[in-house]
Amino acid sequence: MPFRSRTLRFAARLPIVSLVSKLSPDVVARPSGLAVTLASELDDLENHQGHDVDAILVRAAEAAWAAEALGDLVLLRRAQLVQADMRQRNGSVGAAARIFLTIHAWADRYDCRPLSARSHFHLALTYHYLGDHAASLEHSLSSVELLEDTAPAGLRIIYLVRLANSLAECGSIHAARERYEQAEQLAVASGDLTRRMLVLNNLAYTEIEAGHTGVAQQIAERMHATVRALGREFLVIERDTIANVRISVGDFAGAERILADIQDAPRWFEAHDVADARLTLATAQRRLGALDRAQASLDRCRAACTSDDQGPARVRAMAEQAELYAAGGEYAAAFEEYKRFHAAAEDLRSQQQEARARTRQAIFETAEARRDAERYREQARRDPLTGLYNRRFVDERLPQIMSAAAAAGTPLTVALVDLDHFKRINDTLSHDVGDRVLVAVADLLAGALPGRDTDAFAARMGGEEFLVVLPGLAPADARPWLESLRHAVRDHPWSPVTGELPVTVSIGGVAVVPAPDEDQAALLAEADRHLYVAKRTGRDRVVC
Repeated sequence: MPFRSRTLRFAARLPIVSLVSKLSPDVVARPSGLAVTLASELDDLENHQGHDVDAILVRAAEAAWAAEALGDLVLLRRAQLVQADMRQRNGSVGAAARIFLTIHAWADRYDCRPLSARSHFHLALTYHYLGDHAASLEHSLSSVELLEDTAPAGLRIIYLVRLANSLAECGSIHAARERYEQAEQLAVASGDLTRRMLVLNNLAYTEIEAGHTGVAQQIAERMHATVRALGREFLVIERDTIANVRISVGDFAGAERILADIQDAPRWFEAHDVADARLTLATAQRRLGALDRAQASLDRCRAACTSDDQGPARVRAMAEQAELYAAGGEYAAAFEEYKRFHAAAEDLRSQQQEARARTRQAIFETAEARRDAERYREQARRDPLTGLYNRRFVDERLPQIMSAAAAAGTPLTVALVDLDHFKRINDTLSHDVGDRVLVAVADLLAGALPGRDTDAFAARMGGEEFLVVLPGLAPADARPWLESLRHAVRDHPWSPVTGELPVTVSIGGVAVVPAPDEDQAALLAEADRHLYVAKRTGRDRVVC
């Protein structure tokens, strides 16, 4: 779900002022009129007052030069955060992330709480762009907790909206509503109609995503009243939200009307906003039956995807093109386009995963505190989708468990758990549904493990295959335990997720007292052979 609180996108790319490496890190602002004026200017820039992004960049560059001349490192870094923020919102996520991380590490090292709050906020948005909602939520929470009480109301509203969006992205809709309400109350109390519009726009989109169309309609009406009070037209991203509300209630003509003259609307500064709005317009026109107009809008959407960072919009446009072909009876073309979409979506997933890994590695390298290093070490051993351990953890921990069991002469059970016909779920329903199934199965595996005082663990080995490691489970007890696990998966209420498609697992287990010279590869190979037999003999069964 996009953070729907942008201003005009920018075109100019001014160079970021170099860091002042030779000044003492504990330099404080000089008690001069220039320092006070500069701090006020940065408050305004961080609050995103005004919609001329070129001007914001010029002002941020001038603020950075002034801060460097003053020798005030905190003000300098605040100015650099504004510059990097503009680049990120225009699509340069990776370059901006490196700046955010460097400044975040500096603020943490010198215990600069206000700067830490600001860097946490920007990192929250970075992880949002990378699709890592858990990390985004973590940084959003930290940004709100660290924001000083004297911060401008507009800045507090922006931080609360980011936190609300992160909560919604993680499925905590009720908690998100509370933060939106808190932000709106601040906007009303300060008489800030612009920030109130920001809150309503984000809240409306959240309710659409949650399927609460009636609530979204009510919020859209409040958006109309607020924009009238502001005395301006709806911005591009606001029009897109209103149009999505119209589509959600079947008012396709209304959605088309609000997006028809989008080229004349003032724009937020997200690089993908125009493409997103044109894609929404194409969807409304297709569902209205105006296929020629829908194709023209879709062509303009693709033309708006001009940068490499707009891959998500291009992929969504391919899916809409397949729908459009099908609506026109061109089923062969629709099938071919859907295949291209599927391949592009998988490629995009891989790119996003690589981007997350690079960003996490940068965080690890710049975080010097032992606490942070250990946390990121743990994250590197976790599967980002399910939260279970990953193969890297297995390769580190399983040999240790085997050695301990061999030395003590105690039993060990390992089992490979593989989802049956998982490709059918992905192909028939969607990859999002497949991901939900993987997460639910992971939760069942984790919930079935013995208490925390054991070394038992579950891991995702890749795709739809999981591993369960149970030290101390006797061979006689292994099969009953694995059968109970199989039944737990089969009997889980899957219909809200997969409809009529069943979800079952095949399990290949091995229960042994490891020999001193037995290695992990041999143990897992035996479990894999048993899993193969379980698959060959009908699936939804345990071979141990």
